[in-house]
Amino acid sequence: MISVSGIRGRVGFGLTPEVFARYSAAFGAWAIAKGTAKAVVLGRDSRVSGRLFHQVARAALESVGANVIDLGITTTPTLQMAVEHHHAAGGLGITASHNPVEWNALKFIGPDGLFLSAAAGAEMRALSDDVPYATYDRLGATRFDNEAATRHLDAVLALPMIDVAAIRARKFRVAYDACRGAGGVIVPHLLALLGCETEAIELETDGRFPRSPEPVAENLGALCALVKSSRADVGFATDPDVDRLALVDETGRAIGEDYTLALAARVVLKRTPGAVVTNLSTSLVVDDQAAEFGARVQRAPVGEVNVAMAMRAAGAVVGGEGNGGVILPELHLGRDAPLGVALVLQMLVDAGESLSKIVARYPRYAIIKEKLDRPAVPLDAVYAALRAAFPDAEADTQDGLRLGWPGRWVHVRPSGTEPIVRVIAEAGTADAARALVDRARELLAQLTR
Repeated sequence: MISVSGIRGRVGFGLTPEVFARYSAAFGAWAIAKGTAKAVVLGRDSRVSGRLFHQVARAALESVGANVIDLGITTTPTLQMAVEHHHAAGGLGITASHNPVEWNALKFIGPDGLFLSAAAGAEMRALSDDVPYATYDRLGATRFDNEAATRHLDAVLALPMIDVAAIRARKFRVAYDACRGAGGVIVPHLLALLGCETEAIELETDGRFPRSPEPVAENLGALCALVKSSRADVGFATDPDVDRLALVDETGRAIGEDYTLALAARVVLKRTPGAVVTNLSTSLVVDDQAAEFGARVQRAPVGEVNVAMAMRAAGAVVGGEGNGGVILPELHLGRDAPLGVALVLQMLVDAGESLSKIVARYPRYAIIKEKLDRPAVPLDAVYAALRAAFPDAEADTQDGLRLGWPGRWVHVRPSGTEPIVRVIAEAGTADAARALVDRARELLAQLTR
């Protein structure tokens, strides 16, 4: 699959070493041709196939004359920040994020630390048909950067809204599930620096995920149990490349990944007024939190780069995505789970009460997310049928179709990471949200008969 999220697929079924080499080389050639820098930062998550593809990508980058700065197993936000730190031509991340173990992917990062825009990605991919390889005397070389994670955490702890001393004084008990992803190499260290007593599971960075790696509520049973057994104040779960953070409250209840951004935004908005940007599929809990501080919420298409670019254009003070991704421009314009951890702990300090009590104060929404087979008909026909079925809704066509009413909405869009259509609906009750999803499903079925 080729999208704004990069190049991804199932290993051995379309995604082969040859494909990895071709696109890695194309990216390296494109990146060093766009500017004066010749360095490209390289890193991977813990996936089983990552070791092989890491070697392929490093050789491919050297083959076009790029000098590789190798981070080894790392998080995506650490990689993005390393690109900026080294003033590199770009960064190449080997990670399929939340996808199952049989998947892997290439993520392309520009010199500004952001993922490539759709236009830049298309320009880069055009080189894959005729890669300009270097001659023997212009081949690149590799050096290693073992300090990237330390710099990342130092930058998080130096943020003015993070009161490290106050967090340490609370001596939080924390439960953490790394799902054998790259979080095992960074999150426990951050928690130790913040004075937390941590009970952690699945810290091995071998990529043999013990469960579906997406940190959604239905996958967090083991973490919920750990929170209760360890009497933790909060539970944290990250995806394999550690740009998404999910929360479990002190009762052992997974509160939904949409709350990560909403609660983290409270810390920022309390100290810095300004706009919030999130994507079209993010819960209204973000709007509720922003409204308390008189902040406006702007919606952008799904995809980190889309949100980041909208944040930059709007001068937003905080933003992210409802999948547990928090973006703070003061740190960098990328989703960052270690940042989310620090902000949530700071939020608990600010509030002086438990996570469950904080969440209980705000309206609760039911959000339903479904994956449907992509129909043979163009999706424009689906969107037209939906608009006809709901003529009273406010329509947003930035990314598929989002139909909204006060207190409820439904969003239908093609996935950028899987060959499916995503249908997401939110309302005050599960029945109301389900009705919106079912209506979208019916229209899709009618159009494919």
